[in-house]
Amino acid sequence: MARAGLTAERVTCAGAELADEAGLDRVTMSQVARRLGVRDASLYTHVRGLEDLRGRIALLAADEKTIRIAEATAGRAGKDALVAFANAWREYAHEHPGRYMATQTPIEIDPELAAEAPGPRRAVELTYGMLRGYGLTEPDLTDVVRLLRSTFHGFVALEAAGGFAHQRSPRQSWLRALDALHILLEHWPPSREGDSS
Repeated sequence: MARAGLTAERVTCAGAELADEAGLDRVTMSQVARRLGVRDASLYTHVRGLEDLRGRIALLAADEKTIRIAEATAGRAGKDALVAFANAWREYAHEHPGRYMATQTPIEIDPELAAEAPGPRRAVELTYGMLRGYGLTEPDLTDVVRLLRSTFHGFVALEAAGGFAHQRSPRQSWLRALDALHILLEHWPPSREGDSS
């Protein structure tokens, strides 16, 4: 019988906290059970296993990050929206490193669970909404989304790994990168003929 008060949400939150403290790759069912004060077997009433738990952590993080970005970008357009979007992304990655990594790691997620989670879908809507101010259309929108994701993730991953040893503050480099991205988006090169696939 499952321990009273134990739910899939509580198990997911415990896993997310552990991911932030120790790293997503160090989250195990045994460690989560220990954190909750239950036997390992009790968790399997609520999550199917480690891959399911990691998928749930990814969806939780996607929801949290999307809410933060939505609040930061509300009522903003153009460069203001880009900077608010990027800063919210970076702050979330700093505050919740394990959860953030769950959103960037290929994880098999239960399709039914994913369909109910608004975070991933809302994240796409927010990103495209933020880019609307730059007048971009497909296939350029897809290319820009990939560029921004690569830039934001690359920066925060290097930062987290201590990859910026120069005395110049990473924040200053981050702000300059956002200035450069804004200029690039305002002057995005037109698609080449036959470049739609």
